Amino acid sequence: MQCPGQDSRYWDGAAVFETDCPKCGAAIEFFKDDNSRKCGSCGHKALNPRIDFGCASYCPYASQCLGELPPELLAKKQGLLKERVAIEMKRYFANDFKRIGHATRVERLVKEIGELLVECGEGADYNPAVAGIAAYLHDIGIKEAERKFASSAPEHQHREGPPVARAILTELGANQGMVEEVCEIIGHHHSPRADETVNFKVLYDADLLVNLEEKQKEAPSSAEHLRKIVERSFLTTAGAEVARKKLLNP
Repeated sequence: MQCPGQDSRYWDGAAVFETDCPKCGAAIEFFKDDNSRKCGSCGHKALNPRIDFGCASYCPYASQCLGELPPELLAKKQGLLKERVAIEMKRYFANDFKRIGHATRVERLVKEIGELLVECGEGADYNPAVAGIAAYLHDIGIKEAERKFASSAPEHQHREGPPVARAILTELGANQGMVEEVCEIIGHHHSPRADETVNFKVLYDADLLVNLEEKQKEAPSSAEHLRKIVERSFLTTAGAEVARKKLLNP
């Protein structure tokens, strides 16, 4: 059975529309399921401004409906997947608002650090979706660690987190490459190795900064102590810069 959203028998008058070419201003006719169309006037390949990924963010058959996606639309699709991961993380932690808040703050800093890294020209291999999803799920092993071992020690989190994350991402239809990378990050996110990916480094720095901010509220450290941590412990120049701004020059 064809997906109703892609079956033209279910389309109405809005399924075919015109939009201006962003390069020359000529009219381009789109069908609702077009990813892109070439302008008949100047030849520019324009993206469909109304394409909606809705179910495509999690449906395993999305590629059969939409085909190969341009990078801009693929990024949008991955962004929708990240939003669904956030929902599942909150559902999993239920009333544990402390951990939900922590994961949310880490994701927010992942975005800030990642964007600064790209601006500095050091984020060539940075994937915002992978790093953001890893941020939402990095502590997902805590519940099982505490249930099995009555401990949230890093070694238990590292062991218990990947299976839970894998189940969530597989249920949402994430591609296998993303699942493996996110699980790899979660499986040692407290313990950086000699040669880490940019996505790992951004997540590590964001998590470290959130932990430092939380500790500052409980038992403030001196500016000198914080300065030493910032200079020695962050894995990216962007992470250290954001940390200086938030910890040393608030």
